[in-house]
Amino acid sequence: MRDSRESFEEEESEINLTPMLDVVFIMLIFFIVTAVFVKDPGVEVERPEALTYQTAGSGSIYVAITPQDEIWIDRDVVDPAEVRYAIERLHKETPEAGIVIQADAEARNELVIRVMDAAKAAGVMDIILSAGEE
Repeated sequence: MRDSRESFEEEESEINLTPMLDVVFIMLIFFIVTAVFVKDPGVEVERPEALTYQTAGSGSIYVAITPQDEIWIDRDVVDPAEVRYAIERLHKETPEAGIVIQADAEARNELVIRVMDAAKAAGVMDIILSAGEE
């Protein structure tokens, strides 16, 4: 009789972790779903100043062009020939997103035009050139 009582006490003293794990997984799903995903280009540029401005949407695709003629999209340096494909990939993920081009003040105009052409070829017509505030 004593053995059955000891085994009953051992079973009763264990903690059931299933409800706690359920709560943790529900919280994890909640935080993943409600998180704001910002797609920045991955590099800071010195933008030229402008007199007028328009704010970009929160789901925009950011492209940065550095003074060293590097094109940054989604935190990676992209070859100029591959810009269209990178924009198409990101545009498929968020079809309502527009393109925000953050070109450095020292960047060549040729690269800015090439990125704009690549965005149009990828099917994105909402293109914004980012500028600093005066």
